[in-house]
Amino acid sequence: MAVEIHGTTGIAANWTTEGRPSSPTAGQQGYNTTLKQMEVYLGTDWISMAGKLTATGGDTITTAGDYTVHTFTSSGTFTPNKNGSVEYLVVAGGGGLGRATYYGGGGGAGGFRTATGFACSASSALTVTIGAGGVASGTVSGTSGGNSVFSTITSVGGGGGGTTDVIGLFGGSGGGGGGNDTAKAGGGSVDGQGNDGGASQTSGASAAGGGGGAGGVGGTSTGTNLGTGGTGGAGLQSSINGTATDYSAGGGGARGYYNPAHGVGGGGWANIANRGHGGSATTNDDGSSGVVIIRYLS
Repeated sequence: MAVEIHGTTGIAANWTTEGRPSSPTAGQQGYNTTLKQMEVYLGTDWISMAGKLTATGGDTITTAGDYTVHTFTSSGTFTPNKNGSVEYLVVAGGGGLGRATYYGGGGGAGGFRTATGFACSASSALTVTIGAGGVASGTVSGTSGGNSVFSTITSVGGGGGGTTDVIGLFGGSGGGGGGNDTAKAGGGSVDGQGNDGGASQTSGASAAGGGGGAGGVGGTSTGTNLGTGGTGGAGLQSSINGTATDYSAGGGGARGYYNPAHGVGGGGWANIANRGHGGSATTNDDGSSGVVIIRYLS
C-alpha cells in the first residue's frame, strides 16, 4: 500500500486488490489500481465508490442479507456492469458409482473451490460451465464427473468408482477402489479441491471403497462376503447462497458379491442435483451435477 502526501492536493492512498490493507477499519478508503476505482471498506468487504455493482447471468438471482447471489445450475455467462470483485463457489460434477449392484467403488466428489476478492471487469462476459454428474455402470467403472468453470477458476470432476478388481479413478476427489479378490486403491485427488478415494480389501468377494469427499478421504471397505462398502468422504459446507448447504461428499461403496443390494452398502449421499456428490450404492448410482454460485455486495 502506498500513501502520498501532497501539500496542495491532499493525501492519496492506493493499493492493488491483492495488496489491500490486511486489517482495515470500517470507512477506510483508497484507490484500487487493479480495478481503477476508489473503494471503501464497510466492515465486511470492500465496495466501489463509483456506484453499485450489478450483473447479469445465472439461472436464479436472489438476495441474501447484504449480497446479490447469482446461481448457475446450467452453463452461461456472468457479466458485471462495472469493475469490481466477487465471491465464488465452483463445484464440479461428482463421479458415478462403479459396477452395480456389487463390487462398485463409490463415486468421488466433484472438486470444491471457493474464495473472495475475485476481480472482474466492466461488461466483460465471464464464462460459466456446469459439470455433469458421472454415470454409473452395470459392468465397468463409473465415469468421472465433468469439470465446472468460472472464468479462470476450474474445479475438476470427481473420479468414477472402480469396477471389480479395478482402482478408483482420479478426480477432484478420487473414486473408491473396486471390490472382489484383490485390494484396490482409491483414485487420487486434486490438491486443494478434494481427497483420495478409499480402498477395498484383499479378500474373496470383498466390498468396495468409498469415494473421497471435499472434506475427507473415502472409507476402506470392511469384512468379506457380507462386508460393508467404505463410507463416502465428508463434504464441505458453504453459506454463499445465504443458507448453510453441503457440497462435494463422496459416495459409499457397494457390498461384496453375496446378497448384494442397493441400500446396504457404505454410507453416502443422495444424488441431489447441483451438489457435486459422488454416486453411492446406498442411494443413487450416478454422481450429481455441479454448480457455480457468485455473489457481491448489493
